[in-house]
Amino acid sequence: MLHDRVLVRISPEDGERRSSGGIVIPATAQMARRLAWGDVLGVGNSVRQVKIGDRVLFNPEDQLEVEVQAQTYLVMRERDVHAIASERTEHGTGLYL
Repeated sequence: MLHDRVLVRISPEDGERRSSGGIVIPATAQMARRLAWGDVLGVGNSVRQVKIGDRVLFNPEDQLEVEVQAQTYLVMRERDVHAIASERTEHGTGLYL
């Protein structure tokens, strides 16, 4: 990856889901815009906050898709990441998602 780009694989659980009442909601159901969780697989040399292996929260509709060896990934800028699910506390309060 170059510059401030991040390569993300969408988490498989972001497909079909169940409501609290047990109703199955397909991944293609029309809903309000939703943010999605994904796993970071690569980062550019200018990325400062996100590390490989982090889980990040982002808007999948605003990102670019790329297919590599029959796997679909998303490419985004670091600034498009809304949150990081991390246990790292070296530069913050430890109040990450």
